[in-house]
Amino acid sequence: MPMELMSPAGSLEGVIAAVRGGADAVYFGAGDFNARRNAKNLEGDDLAEALRYCRLRGVRTYVTVNTLVTDRELSRARELILQLNQLGADALIVQDLGMARMIRTLAPDMPIHASTQMTVHNIGGVLQAHRLGFSRVVLSRELPLEEIAFICKNSPVEIEVFVHGALCMCYSGQCYLSAAIGGRSGNRGLCAQPCRMAYSFPGESMEHPLSLKDLSLAEHLSQLEQAGVHTLKIEGRMKRPEYTALVTGIYKKALTERRAPTAEELSRLQAVFSREGFTDGYFTGRKGPEMFGTRQEENGRETRELYKQAQTIYQAQPEPPTVPVKLQFSAHGEKPMVLLAEDRDGHRYETVGIPAEPALRRATTEEEVRSALNKTGGTVFYPETVEIDLEEGLRASAAAINAMRRQCLEGLALQRKKPPQRRTGQWQPGVQRLQRQQPPGYIFSFRSVDQITSPILRAGAEMLWLPLRELAENTQLVRALTEQGLRFAAVPDRIIFDGQWAETLAQLRQVRAAGVSDLVCSNLGQIPIVHRLNMALHGDFGLNIMNSQSVRELSRMGLSSCTLSFEMNLAQIRDMSLGMDCQLMAYGRLPLMITENAILPPDRQGKPGKAALMDKTGRAFPILPENHGRAALYNAEPLWLADKREELSGLGLRWLRLSFTTETPREIEAVIRAYQTGDGPMPARATRGLYYRGVL
Repeated sequence: MPMELMSPAGSLEGVIAAVRGGADAVYFGAGDFNARRNAKNLEGDDLAEALRYCRLRGVRTYVTVNTLVTDRELSRARELILQLNQLGADALIVQDLGMARMIRTLAPDMPIHASTQMTVHNIGGVLQAHRLGFSRVVLSRELPLEEIAFICKNSPVEIEVFVHGALCMCYSGQCYLSAAIGGRSGNRGLCAQPCRMAYSFPGESMEHPLSLKDLSLAEHLSQLEQAGVHTLKIEGRMKRPEYTALVTGIYKKALTERRAPTAEELSRLQAVFSREGFTDGYFTGRKGPEMFGTRQEENGRETRELYKQAQTIYQAQPEPPTVPVKLQFSAHGEKPMVLLAEDRDGHRYETVGIPAEPALRRATTEEEVRSALNKTGGTVFYPETVEIDLEEGLRASAAAINAMRRQCLEGLALQRKKPPQRRTGQWQPGVQRLQRQQPPGYIFSFRSVDQITSPILRAGAEMLWLPLRELAENTQLVRALTEQGLRFAAVPDRIIFDGQWAETLAQLRQVRAAGVSDLVCSNLGQIPIVHRLNMALHGDFGLNIMNSQSVRELSRMGLSSCTLSFEMNLAQIRDMSLGMDCQLMAYGRLPLMITENAILPPDRQGKPGKAALMDKTGRAFPILPENHGRAALYNAEPLWLADKREELSGLGLRWLRLSFTTETPREIEAVIRAYQTGDGPMPARATRGLYYRGVL
């Protein structure tokens, strides 16, 4: 089966451009629950027309509802889901676990696809998505070919891969930079693209260390096919229809002719949009400085000419027929002539005409009938086969046969435009809020064992969270402390490729033997793999839990607690029905990015004082190394809620989490005292996070 080519659209015109460019499928947003809320998106008549337009032509439609939603937004999301189910969208692209749960109930026949915003990057994530009812997974863009091939080989669902368009510096779904510095959440569809801004390293000039070149895998199509990829995805819902038509056309032609794009085609791809060229660094494993680039001044004349050419694809040129049909014609004696049209999707339409008359001079030939039936220009149909059962000696007028053909194909077109008949279900929140009488306890999270002192151990934390690697390297100490009644939770890497799991599992067995009974899961991919270890599982912030239905899903997956999204405000948390133990990040530098590519260039790595990014206001965002060459970017100011304990106690939370990254042991002790007494003044360089101001 050939790979599906999926193209973006931000408007009805964009849908037409994608289809005329040769797309097998089109994806677009509808309403406010999509990751490109600033695109025109489709609503009302345009939405219905886009679905009819594509359905007639055999082009599949996938609608993005891939933002995080709050409890108060679920009822509005419900109406959108019912509308899309009725109108006949072919699938919904989803990030939010609660949204997926609601779709399964409201629209049980509607396929759902796991958005790249879910950060699925290993087979564990694919398997968990399958268990949650997803029929397709869009993989993280950071995966190399060998990881993609392994996932495809072992996947029970379709695998979709981005092949062209903008690259984010951070793993999709794990970026909170726009929310933290601009109040516009990428997880809620309003990313302000702060990664494209200029930053400096301490004492140096402004650069663009977070801006990657655009992705292009146009020269790797055969490798993607051999790997078993089902769908190739072009990014660009915010771009013009001309861009969509041109890029889609080049990829489609290369796929159809089973070749790589020509040098001229690659040049056109770059001319229409790029950031100092393209990159395939993640796919090939060639990560490094050559992946970075910014948008340069385009050749205006060349780009205008390309756009003019692209416009002809979807505006000026006659629409080529794309839907094969089987035509069956019969004419016998005095019986009415009959024409039956049938497509590959099982649609049938029959037209009955007037009887053919006995020929007085010359009888109608089979060739004449065939010639009339083959005249399908001006429609989306072309005859795949034509079967003619014509009795000899009859005369059928060309006008009568042409009229039957037009009527039959018009009837078949109307059938194809109709949405499929689907079931609808009843959905109710059905979650009861836990009533807690006691104020929340504390979890202390550390980056290193070296941050922990005896006073900290005696400070009354109910759990101590530490990176898995730290626990594995200090098992003797951990065993001694667990025997004293201290409770540790292991925090594996947030990103673990399949080829890296052997090391992780060995470390987990090691710390389990040392008495560590709890494990923190940062993404879906960890849950099915670690279940076998018989450890209590806790969901971390990377799962992006923002509503009661998502909490319920985690409970159904076997987790004992979860961390609520720090992109929520307190009012949104109060709205939630917390059906399991939940925690809130209450102190610390919030993790804003996790990157596959190192933020620090090689010449700056390891230099004291260089492990930070400075914005134009002079704020310093620490950069901390992660395993396997990855990096994490943290907020410039720590979150501070020590003086808000009474207010936090009314949220129904099980724990407040104090997260320590760059702090010294003495600083940590001071922070803990402030939170336990509740009288610590807010430091001058600290933030309330988003708990009071919220995000768009």
